[in-house]
Amino acid sequence: MSALVVAAVAGAVACEPAGGLNSASIAVTTDQVGTGALERNGVDVRWLNCTAGVDGNGIAAASPAASARRAADVNCTGKTGGGEVITLTGKVTQALGGRCVRGDLTARAGGRSVFRADVLGNCDATPSTVVVDPPPAGGGVGFRPTVTVTVTVTEKPMGK
Repeated sequence: MSALVVAAVAGAVACEPAGGLNSASIAVTTDQVGTGALERNGVDVRWLNCTAGVDGNGIAAASPAASARRAADVNCTGKTGGGEVITLTGKVTQALGGRCVRGDLTARAGGRSVFRADVLGNCDATPSTVVVDPPPAGGGVGFRPTVTVTVTVTEKPMGK
C-alpha cells in the first residue's frame, strides 16, 4: 500500500505547476510532516487529514513575476488517541515533497495551542526515490499478479 502512496505523491509532484505549488502534494506533505511535528510535541495522533487550495486555483502564469508570492491555504483536521479534535491550519508558500513545508502554520489539539511554525519537517533532507524492479523474465520471485481460476458446475437434478 505504501508503494501506492509513494506513486501518488510522485505523480502529484511530477505534475507540479510552474509556480511551484500543487495542492495535492502540499496536502500530502503537510499531513506527513504535521503528524510528525504534533507527535514530537506530545500529541497522540490517531489520524490527520489535510486539504490544500492554491491561490488562483493552482494555475500558475507562464512567467510569474519575481515579486509574486504564491500561497496555499491548508486545513488539516484529525483526532487524538483520546478522541480530542486536532487542527493544523495556515498558509504554505513552499512544499518539498514529503520532506517539509514552509509558511505560517498553527496546530491545536484538544482546545489547546500546540505550536505555531514557519517550517515543518526537514527541508535539508535528501529527497528519496523509490525504484521498483520489474519482475524477472520467465517468472520467479518478484511482483506478479495472483491467478485465480473459477470453475462453474451446473448439475441436472436426477429423475426429472
